[in-house]
Amino acid sequence: MAYKISDECIACGACEAECPVSAISEGDGKYVIDPATCTECGSCADVCPVGAPQAE
Repeated sequence: MAYKISDECIACGACEAECPVSAISEGDGKYVIDPATCTECGSCADVCPVGAPQAE
């Protein structure tokens, strides 16, 4: 299953820069992951300072 960004997101953008397939974009108050594009690599979770990206 694709990763999803939880409400703990602080909108720092670290995950967007790290995503190899550009599946992450800035949403309304937090970043969002396009599940159709996400390859479940975990790069976003590795760089997030608050652990917001989580595997569904």
